[in-house]
This record gives sequence, C-alpha cells and structure tokens, in this order.
Amino acid sequence: MFLAVLLGFLLTFIVPLLFKISKKYAGMIISLLPLGLFIYYLSFIPSVASNQISREYFEWIPSLGVNLSFVLDGLSLTFALIISGIGFAVFLYASSYLRDSEKIVPFYIYILIFMASMLGVVTCDNMIAMFVFWELTSISSFLLIGFNHEQEKSRYAALQALLITAGGGLALMASFILMWQVSPTFDISQLFASKDAIQQSPYYTAIFILFVIGAFTKSAQFPFHFWLPNAMEAPTPVSAYLHSATMVKAGIFILAKFSPILSGTDLWQWTLAGFGGWTMLMASVMALKQTDLKKILAYSTVSVLGTLTMLLGIGGKDAIPAMIIYLVAHALYKGALFLTAGMIDHGTGTRDINQLGGLKKHMPIATFVGVVAALSGMGLIPFVGFVGKEMVYESVINFGNYSIIFIVIAVVSAINIFAAMAYAGILPFFGKEKHPGAKPHDAGWQMWLGPILLSIFGLIFGIFSSALVEPLARNAAMQINIDPLEFHLTLWHGFNLALWLSLATIACGLVIYYYRIQIAAFLSKWALPKGFYPAVWYDYGLNGMLKSAEMQTKFLQNGHLRYYIATIILFFVFVAGSSFFNFSDINLIENSFYIAFENSLKVLSLYDLSIGVIITVVSTYVLRSNGRLSSIAALGVSGSMIALLFIINGAPDLAMTQLAIETLTVILFVLVLYKLPRFAVHSKLNARVRDFIIALSAGVLMMLFVLYVSSYPMLSTELRDYFAATSYLIAHGKNVVNVILVDYRGLDTMGEITVLSMAAIGVYSLLRLKNKTEDK
Repeated sequence: MFLAVLLGFLLTFIVPLLFKISKKYAGMIISLLPLGLFIYYLSFIPSVASNQISREYFEWIPSLGVNLSFVLDGLSLTFALIISGIGFAVFLYASSYLRDSEKIVPFYIYILIFMASMLGVVTCDNMIAMFVFWELTSISSFLLIGFNHEQEKSRYAALQALLITAGGGLALMASFILMWQVSPTFDISQLFASKDAIQQSPYYTAIFILFVIGAFTKSAQFPFHFWLPNAMEAPTPVSAYLHSATMVKAGIFILAKFSPILSGTDLWQWTLAGFGGWTMLMASVMALKQTDLKKILAYSTVSVLGTLTMLLGIGGKDAIPAMIIYLVAHALYKGALFLTAGMIDHGTGTRDINQLGGLKKHMPIATFVGVVAALSGMGLIPFVGFVGKEMVYESVINFGNYSIIFIVIAVVSAINIFAAMAYAGILPFFGKEKHPGAKPHDAGWQMWLGPILLSIFGLIFGIFSSALVEPLARNAAMQINIDPLEFHLTLWHGFNLALWLSLATIACGLVIYYYRIQIAAFLSKWALPKGFYPAVWYDYGLNGMLKSAEMQTKFLQNGHLRYYIATIILFFVFVAGSSFFNFSDINLIENSFYIAFENSLKVLSLYDLSIGVIITVVSTYVLRSNGRLSSIAALGVSGSMIALLFIINGAPDLAMTQLAIETLTVILFVLVLYKLPRFAVHSKLNARVRDFIIALSAGVLMMLFVLYVSSYPMLSTELRDYFAATSYLIAHGKNVVNVILVDYRGLDTMGEITVLSMAAIGVYSLLRLKNKTEDK
C-alpha cells in the first residue's frame, strides 16, 4: 500500500524524460500507472468483502508516535478505487486534451503528486502522516487550478482554493493535536477505543469545531462552498478529477473516517445535517442559474457534497449505506459529464448552453456519454444514480421528528439536480442545431474511452448493484457505523413513499427543464445583499489583509537601515528590560546585582583588566574615527580581545569560532567599504543623541543580564548531565560542545549554515554586480 502511494511521487521524476522520448505517447504511458493501481486495489475486494483489513506499518518518527501506517478496509478501498479508476480516465483524456500545450509536462507532474497524495489520505492510518498528504493535495490542487497562470482569473481561483483549504487544514491539525491530548496516540484505529474519553473531555467541542472546519473547507460546504465553482478556471481534466471525483471527496472521507470517534452527539448530528442540508439546497438552486457547462456541474457537485454530509449527520442503517452508494454514483456520472463538457468545448469552442444544441449528429460518441451519464445523475432507473437517490429518500423519510424538513430539502434539491443534469448532458445534443464552431466533431479515442467506461459502469452498477456494489458498500458502511448494517441494494423496493417522491422529482424536473429560460430569468431577479455572500467576505478579508500588510510594510520597511536596527534594539530593551521592573522582587534583584558585582571584583585579574581597557579604547576610537578602514581594524581588535578572554577562561572552541568570525567580518567589511568616501557628519545633534541613548540602553541591559545571571551558581541540570553522559556513547564525540552543535542541535545548525550560505551568495552577487553602462 505504501509502494502504491510512493509510485505516484516517483513517476514525477521521469515524466520529463518520457515526453522527451515521445511526446505523442508519454501521456498514455503515464496513464498506465492509475490503471495498474486500479487493478491492484481490485485484488483487495474479496478480502475486504469478507471483513478482512489489510495493514502496513513503517516507522517514521517513532519517538513522537508518527509513523507511516496504512490501512485498507471497505471505506478506504472504495475511495482508492474511485481515485485510481477515474484517474486512469482523466490521465488518458489529458494526453489528447492537452497534447498541444507547452505545459503538459508540469501538468502530469502536478496531477501525479495529487493522485499519490489522495491515495495517501484515504489509506493512511496515522493522523500526522495523513495531514501531510492532506496538505499536499491542497498544494498540488493550487498548482493545477492555476495551470493557466497567465490568466488573472486562474491565479485568483488558485489562491482562493489554497487559502481556504490550507486554512482548514491548519484547523484540522489543531483538532488532531487536541485528540492526541485526550488519547496519546496518532493512530486512528487506536482512537476508536477512546470515543467515550474524547466525547466526554472538555476539549470535545473545540475538537469537533476545528475538525469540521477542516472537512468543510475541503468538501466545499457552506460557508466555504464558493471556492469550488471558481476553481472551474482549471482545465477540464483537473475539474473532472479534483473537483468532482476526488479532492472534494477528501472532506467527506475524513468525516466518514472519524465518524466512529466523533459521531453520536447532537452537535455532530445537527451540524452535519444542518450545514449539509442547506448546502444541498442552496447549491442546487445556484446550478439552475448557470449557463456554463462546468459551472452547472460545479454547483451540482457542491449540492451532492452537501447531500453526503447531511447523510453522515443523519447516520444510521439507512443514511450510511445511502452515502456510500450516492458517493460511487456521483463519482461515475459527474466524472463522465465533466469530461463530456471538455469534449463539447473541444469540438465547438464554447461551453455556454445558450449557444449549444443539436450536436448529436456531429458528436455521436459525446452524445452517448452525456446522455447516459446525465440519466444516472437524474436518478432514473436502472442506473446506479437511481439506487442512490432512492436510498437518500429512505434516509430522510426515516430520520424522525424532523423528517419532513429534510424530505422537502432532499426532494427540492433532487428536482433541481434533475434539471441541471439535463442542462449539462442532454440539452447540448438535442433540439435546434446551434453552435459557434464551424465543424463540431467528436474527439479522439483517448478523450472518449474513459468517459464511456464511467457512464457504462454507472448503468452496470445500477442493474447489478446487489452483486457488484453491495459487498464493498456493506464493509465500507461498517467502518463508519462500527456495527454491521443490514441493507439490500436493488432497483425495485415496491410502491412506497420513496418511489412516489422519485416520480414527483421526475415530473417537476421535466417542468423546470421545459421552462428553463423563464426560470433562469426569474432566479436572476432574486439576489441577496452582498453582505450575505461568503465570497464577498472572503474578498473583504483578503483585501483588508493585503492593505494592512502594505501599510505595515511602508511603516516598517522604510529603507533606512538605522531605523531597522533602532526598532529591533528598542523592542528588545522594552520586552526584555521590563522583567527587571517587577517591584515585588526589587530587593532580590538589587542583592543579585551586588553579589555578582562583588564576585566579579574578587576574580578580576590583571589580564581581564588589561583586555577591558583595550576594548574600551578601541571602541572609543571607532566612535571618533573618520576613516572606514581604521574603524574596521579597531572593531577587529575588539573582537580579538573577546576571543582572548575566552582562551583565558578555558573556552578554546569559542575562541576559535570568535576569531574565525572576526576575520571573516573584517574581510567582508573591507571588500564592501574600502571604495566608499571618508566619513562625513550628515546627522543632526539630536539624532546622534538619540542613537547614543538607544545604544547605551542596550549596553546597560546586557550588563544587567550578565550580572543577574552570574549571581546564581551554575548548578547541574538534567540536560547538561545528559549531554555529558551521552555525547561519546551515542554520538561518538569527545568534544561535548561540537556534539551538541552537530548532533543534538543538528537541524538548528543546518539552518544556520543555510542562512550563512545564502548570505555568502548574496555578498558574492553584490560583488559581481556591475552597471550595464560600465559593461558597454
């Protein structure tokens, strides 16, 4: 399982090579990876159907409990099959759709990273590792949404998706940490036993709210829904893969994955059912107002995501199986419809349904795919969409006292989705012929093979749902509900309320489809004030943040180095120096200074006094000198005297470091400053007085710190004893200071080296910089 995830990342390294060898076939070759993964995951169906769970475990950071543990059960297998199966269709489709694009290589790199990250999310059993994959999906989707980055709309949509989903990811991470505080394990499977402890802890409300924010942002639930329709600026393969079948389902997956831990409370039930139901209804209405094929499909996707969230909130023997079936049905028909929209755009040059019609004789293959997928999305028998819709109706009917509210929401939403699917999959192909393209045509086989398979599977899974879908769905539902759920998938449940609601849905949906133009005009007249739209608040927040950053930059980054240094010193003096003004301990502080000063006089030697005098003299010379090189030399003498102090007090390592730094500093100063003119007094007297006060306050504060710290005996500490005892045994080093820097603080030291290296590169670049006029 880990190798299956890793393969996607590894293949990114050879994508450029494949396109260099054969640009024509590279995309088709890459598409073999998701196909192979789909076949690999298919092999787990028999074991999962018999309630066997496959596990893999690799140590990563065992000391923190962070490991690469993977689990493949019914729930994760369902999502893995969707990711890899639709991934094959999208990868193959893109090999033709983006064949002439100059950015096809980065496209495949980004989408491979995304696919591997999604597989990691749905199969990982460790919360921290899952979070890493979770954030990788946000980053890779940002790159894919902004694929056409030369367009402002693409950049805006990509940034919006990143800020919302990554912000939700941070909330999710906080929720994970709080769960760990209650039950000290990051393994999700071990958290199941801590359900009562988590729900009874004082952190439960915070855990739930943060968790739901993370899931809702990813699955485009109200009020975070607006980023998904805007993300339609991405190429069609991206829209079909990320925003229909996979990425947006990550939020649904994590809600389902943690349902055994967090569900069972009123907070869980009503939050998910309420927000999911509202998202379901609102987005379905918004879909009817759209004329762009991808926007219609995007809003209908948001509506279905709301349906899935609502079902997880309702829970129980009807809603959980309905969620699984509807999830599968939606992935099949919506993936096919998105790819069909791309074929229509490819063949006609437009996605506007007002400019499309009668394409069936020009694009018979696209017509077949669009109609079959749309019929499943409309919930007609014998498609799997019908099975899912019937189970949704059964769920809301049996909900309880508030069932009438959710019945109305479900039926109205289903009616709107029925019409929206007709808009997207039937309207462009029938009726009066109209299209802006001179010669509309079907695309090549790479573009229609995947959509045909998806639409046909939607029909096959509907007819043979009890044999093909039920075993996997039963195990997936058990992972969500823990207890086995008894249900049976079939196309015919007899004449019941759900069937009558389905017939009413079809009748009303046909009416909306027939009066499409009038209804769209009616809906366009109804608009809430701007303040009611979350997207407007997002823009206000983003613009406010940018303006605030601009104001702070103008104030702080004013271009004057002396002001930067003065600000830093004053802030340090204010924050650190305030610790000395705790008047309740003023006598203790005074005694500490007196003791330290008295002890310093006792150990003061002639060498110390001589070095102090030299440092004072050269420091005074620096302040009074009018020559840059002589001032630099005096600074070097001051630093060398400090190194000499280290040697006298038995710290040769520090002395060598100090000498090396002083030597390098003097050389750099000489290289940079030796060509500059002599010193000149440009500042006024009051500015020099101000600088003197700032420098004096910093010096006095550091003197007080040294006196205060040195007044206490250096007692043995646990950390110091640990370093002394283990530096040779573990790190095989006799010099404890070096071992601390290289091993115990290796990451910190590496960061410091990186900073110094970047500074050296900057200095080198400045030295090499020449004016263009000089070169001429």
